[in-house]
Amino acid sequence: MTEQQPYRVVSRHPGFELRRYPAHLVAEMQVQASFTRAPIEAFRPLAGYLGGANRARHPIGAAEPTTSAASGSEKIAMTVPVVQIEGERPGAYLIQFVLPSALTAATAPEPVDARVRVREVAAQLAAAMRFSGRWTEQTFGQRATMLGRSVTAAGLQPTGAVRYARFDLPWKPWFLRRNEVVLPVAE
Repeated sequence: MTEQQPYRVVSRHPGFELRRYPAHLVAEMQVQASFTRAPIEAFRPLAGYLGGANRARHPIGAAEPTTSAASGSEKIAMTVPVVQIEGERPGAYLIQFVLPSALTAATAPEPVDARVRVREVAAQLAAAMRFSGRWTEQTFGQRATMLGRSVTAAGLQPTGAVRYARFDLPWKPWFLRRNEVVLPVAE
């Protein structure tokens, strides 16, 4: 079963949940591409990191996927969501795979691919809107606008960029896909 990024629902508001996310690790890659192409471009290097394109520093516990003795690299379980954040330049996106909660900065293996970076994301309070549907820029953009308006109407202050989260594999029918837009807010 795929591990889901943990969070605690603090409160529910019209149009969104207010959630507290604990600190967590991500494997991420900066991509210069269209909204639709960016996750496709980043998938192979990020999935490669999870699948063994890494330098093992410490063994991952038995509860984690097994270590390949032949290659000397570790296989890390896939988690959800896959996150996309707009970059500072037009057409630049940061694609993130949330790493399993059992990993820490000290135990996460170092990526072999220099484009892949592992870093810790600080704990944060965030507003999240869940929806099903297609993974288009228009769909995510509309939801992000709705979330932003709902957050400010609730008297909350956004503190960062909106994140687009995908929870399902591409071959899942679009009308069954779980998606979210998540916006960090001030405490």
